Amino acid sequence: MMNDDCVFCNSVGGELLWQNDLCRIVMVEDASYVGFCRVILNKHVKEMTDLTEAERVNIMHITFTVEQVLRDVLQPTKINLASLGNKTPHIHWHVIPRFENDAHFPETIWSAEVRLSHKPTIDGLLDILKAKFLGALR
Repeated sequence: MMNDDCVFCNSVGGELLWQNDLCRIVMVEDASYVGFCRVILNKHVKEMTDLTEAERVNIMHITFTVEQVLRDVLQPTKINLASLGNKTPHIHWHVIPRFENDAHFPETIWSAEVRLSHKPTIDGLLDILKAKFLGALR
């Protein structure tokens, strides 16, 4: 099921890192948040309870795997998990590594900035994450 007006039905939604029949993992282009990923369902469904139990278990396993890989690779202060869908009613999970010196910490990334901050760069991060996800999600 697709929706012509949905950004996640009509685009990958970021830099593709991994995918299967159920969902995909993408890197979000955000100038302030290194490693910000989304887990996006591959069909247009707006609520988790509209999925089968097996689909719910599978997407959460994948989301938790993304969290663990980001923790292992980036060693953030905290990982934020969010599934809002108010603006884009298509199941997707934000998996956001947070650091004490990021622009919004300890507030949400959608809050007002509390400090100036610059995104660190990590050479080869996309390739590192692709390899880690491929190894963890066979």
